[in-house]
Amino acid sequence: MHAFDVLGDPVRRRILELLAEGETTAGALSAVIQREFGISQPAVSQHLKVLRDNGFATVRPEGTRRLYAVDPRPLRDVDQWLDHFRRFWAPPLAALATELARGKRERRLREQAVDPTEDRGER
Repeated sequence: MHAFDVLGDPVRRRILELLAEGETTAGALSAVIQREFGISQPAVSQHLKVLRDNGFATVRPEGTRRLYAVDPRPLRDVDQWLDHFRRFWAPPLAALATELARGKRERRLREQAVDPTEDRGER
């Protein structure tokens, strides 16, 4: 299965978001996913299996529990593939950041011009 097929499912993306917060038990993951998506525990287990089988998640037994964690390797591959396309959004975002900073600076200067004693606490 291609990485984007795995990541294309909103349930699997949500599971990865939860795993990004740290290692989590299968039961805790199932509880959140069942509540948010209204799917059964076996359906959650199937999504976890897809993530495991495609390298996006690892599992380790701890007593009777199974602990899941993100495996970052496939995500690095996705990130590397996305590098080809970053040029389409990186410069516009940098330009937006510049405009936002310019707007904040101009607003600050206008506010100081209205009340030059405000910064010194005088009145």
